[in-house]
Formats: sequence, structure tokens, C-alpha cells
Amino acid sequence: MQTSNKTRARKIRVQTKFQADLAPSDASTLQRLKQELEVRSNADFLAEAVALIRWAVSERSRGCAIVSESASGEKRVLVSPRLERVAPEQLLPHVEINWSKEQLESFGQLASGPPAAPKRALVDLMKQKP
Repeated sequence: MQTSNKTRARKIRVQTKFQADLAPSDASTLQRLKQELEVRSNADFLAEAVALIRWAVSERSRGCAIVSESASGEKRVLVSPRLERVAPEQLLPHVEINWSKEQLESFGQLASGPPAAPKRALVDLMKQKP
């Protein structure tokens, strides 16, 4: 009995090749994550990453926030500009601040002056590896 072309076509699995040029720090992060997650191949890792991003896009497109909650109850919300592109349009909260004349003048001087140098703590924080 011969199988039809349609049946054979369903059985053939089409795979797409994917290649990426990574910065050395990203390549080492990829290797570390693969070890932590016990993922053997880049293809398996990519499949996991795609599934996670697919879920995140689905959640944000439904208007859900993606939240991490620690054991102590502290909550952190994931904010990603790319994910926010799929989030439904929502009105941003409006805040009215009644500035005094002195506060406005102080803010004007601060905003029009040269940028302040970053504090050492911020520089150290930015140098930390993820």
C-alpha cells in the first residue's frame, strides 16, 4: 500500500537553521545557562527560550503583568520595551504636581546644567555581571 504525497509531507519535519553571532559575554552567559538548566544543545535551549517568550507575549497581549514574587512576598514586575509593544493600550496614570516657584527654578537649573557624573555605587552596579 502506497502512502499519498500529502501523508508523506505531514511526516517530513521541516527544520530551520539558526545561527547567531554573540558577544563573548553573551556566549559565556549562554553556556552558563545551559549548564544550570541542564540543556545539552543550543537548539534545545532556543526551543525553551522561544516557548518562554511565546508565553510572555501571550500574557502581555492579554494585559497581564509578569511578576516575580520572592519567598518574603516582595514582588518585582518584568518590564521589557519589546513586550510592551504587544500590551494593550492603557491609559497612563496622570499625576499633577503643584510646584512652588523655588522648586521650579531649582528644577530648571538642574535640567539645564551639565549632566551629573554617576555615583560610584551606580557604576559598580552596572559593572556586575547578570
